[in-house]
Amino acid sequence: MANLEPQPHATVNYPSPKLTLPVKLAYGAGDIGAGLTSQFLSFFLLIFLTDVVGMRPVVAGSVLAVGKVWDAINDPLVGLFSDRINTRWGRRYPWMFLTAIPFGLSYCFIWIVPGFENEWMSFWYYVAITSVFQLFFTTTNLPYSTLTAEMTQDYDERTSLTSFRLSSSIVGGLSILIAAGVLSEVIEDEGQRYIVLGILGGVVSIVTLYLCIFGTYGYMVKKATAAGVSLGDVAEEEQESFAQQLRVVVRNRPFLFVVGIYLFSWLALQITAAVIPFYGKYWMNVDGSLLALIVQGAAIAMMFVCAALSKRIGKKNLYFLGSGIWVLVQVALFFLQPGQTGILFGLCAIAGFGVATAYVVPWSILPDVIELDELNTGRRREGTFYAFMTLLQKIGLALGIYLVGLALEVSGFDQNLDQQSESALTAIRFFAGPVPLVLLICGMVLVYFYPLTREMHAEIMLKLAERKRLEKESI
Repeated sequence: MANLEPQPHATVNYPSPKLTLPVKLAYGAGDIGAGLTSQFLSFFLLIFLTDVVGMRPVVAGSVLAVGKVWDAINDPLVGLFSDRINTRWGRRYPWMFLTAIPFGLSYCFIWIVPGFENEWMSFWYYVAITSVFQLFFTTTNLPYSTLTAEMTQDYDERTSLTSFRLSSSIVGGLSILIAAGVLSEVIEDEGQRYIVLGILGGVVSIVTLYLCIFGTYGYMVKKATAAGVSLGDVAEEEQESFAQQLRVVVRNRPFLFVVGIYLFSWLALQITAAVIPFYGKYWMNVDGSLLALIVQGAAIAMMFVCAALSKRIGKKNLYFLGSGIWVLVQVALFFLQPGQTGILFGLCAIAGFGVATAYVVPWSILPDVIELDELNTGRRREGTFYAFMTLLQKIGLALGIYLVGLALEVSGFDQNLDQQSESALTAIRFFAGPVPLVLLICGMVLVYFYPLTREMHAEIMLKLAERKRLEKESI
């Protein structure tokens, strides 16, 4: 798979001190803002643009899709530069520190109704502001995400760290959903309610990012000190072009599996999230925010169960178990009838386990792929690999919203009607059940063939350790 010859430009991996609970909690806090903003956009951007701004579903669904053209350039470049640009504070922290405030502010502006009479003026306003938001989402969340690979090289500790991170992400999403439910009873005007939620979400996102920075920085300094270096000491590397790094990423076969697994899982989640408010409001006569709250609440509870199960049965078997249960829920949602509210709430709670596995597994196996790349090439490219994952996250969100918007438009959905046509209701149920089901099955097929096991990762780490020993002896 790889040779053990010393690579002249290999980046030093620092030995890891013990990851304490406060450090893990601080690290997890960094994803609260990303989870809060992503989840609220997933569940409510489409229905906000149709029911509050007054856009047609297909136009509203296209807002994020247009911005993906920019993200396809922006995300890999940020990943590339975050790997290359180093300071006395390390490679990742300056990005997070400098762009946390623009990230929160740009999110606030998404929920402002500009009041344009022309639908296309409103469309381009939201394309512009969501593109700016996605830029700062990348500059904060991508460097933050790469810290998983830099904080520890232990196989199981990474799963634990990922669980803290992603459970915090869901806590953020859950918190804003609770706030939405409370404010719906306090603020009658729907437009004003979204503005308040936007400000609240922006402030929380900024504060929690700084909590992460100041809560983990000391640990990273200690980790570097244990190796006798400073946090800013990274070996000089020969500069590669973006095309060269892209070729390396594409040639990493396990990474292509991770890409497929994550894209199918995330797209299934985003389609379900986008359609749930419509499913609750127009089919089951239930508040969509309540359904989202149940799913996310259950997912938080199951996140740490997933971490424990991963140690016992492995990441692949965990994914099979969670996705298999989730598939059954999607089948049931399609056949559920109005009035069966108790069953609906139960299904949402059960789906939380599947959602938790979709979060945990792809992100916890990504660092293993990065180590394989280091073994094969002698370089660490956390930023590059995480950039592609962040881009996939945005593509899944945009594509999910666009497909649901397109389906509603084609089926004759009319936001001005309380009772939708039979064709519109069928489209809503179809995207709540069979469509995510097919995507989840595709993800399970890829997991079955995923090549890296716990034993293979242990072998990779032994070879990397031997390489570093040889490099030290040659100095």
